[in-house]
Amino acid sequence: MTSSDGYLLDNRQNEAAERFDAFAALFDPTTFRHIEAFGIGLGWRCWEVGAGGTSVVSWLARKVGPTGQVVATDIDTSRLAAAARPPVEVRVHDVGAEEPPGEGFDLVHARLVLVHVPDRERALRSMIQALRPGGVLLIEDADPALQPLICPDEYGPEQRLANRLRQGFRKLLAERGADLSYGRKLPRLLREAGLSGVEADAFFPVTSPACTALEAATVRQIRDRLVTAGLATDEDVDQHLANVESGGMDLATAPMISAWGRKD
Repeated sequence: MTSSDGYLLDNRQNEAAERFDAFAALFDPTTFRHIEAFGIGLGWRCWEVGAGGTSVVSWLARKVGPTGQVVATDIDTSRLAAAARPPVEVRVHDVGAEEPPGEGFDLVHARLVLVHVPDRERALRSMIQALRPGGVLLIEDADPALQPLICPDEYGPEQRLANRLRQGFRKLLAERGADLSYGRKLPRLLREAGLSGVEADAFFPVTSPACTALEAATVRQIRDRLVTAGLATDEDVDQHLANVESGGMDLATAPMISAWGRKD
């Protein structure tokens, strides 16, 4: 993440832990599948960028073992304390403004991070700089413009309200510098940055308990911003949260696009 007073989804807010748990349930299997395919093993050195929560960091630590290293960085490391023991090193770090926290990494990974970083180009250069020759960069980011709806099947007033609030959320993100079409650009950006063997795929959950938990936590976290900006009323938010918590809505996420390549 990048340090900014305007960052919409503060790690210190109560809902952040719920959001991290939902992200882990939704996206960890995809992330782990990719990293396993890269051949991760004992002794690897990994940099987890914008770590936020502990699920990926702890999994990497088990994979690299005591002879490896996992450097976990974020502008706010308050949720990482539980993972801060060897082989994990936790550092406060702004990937869009500071030099990398080391070099010679076998793997550099960032998930749902760069879309929020104002200087994405510098962040990408920094991550590539930190790789050893032959090291792998894996960037996973959302593309809300590719699929902008929380309810792709908009068949009633509950779904229309949900999509209106999602439109407001996207507006707040864009006003804070988020690139809502960043995910689709990743393969091209990795090639242009000189990586080889670039590939990409996407994961698009359409309905699951984790999608429901993520939506409820996100809306609670941003409700004051939505209301202050005139994008929703308190009544709108209360009604939407009641609709979500009823358990009868099919809630999706934006596609998460995973792109990877190796440093020559």
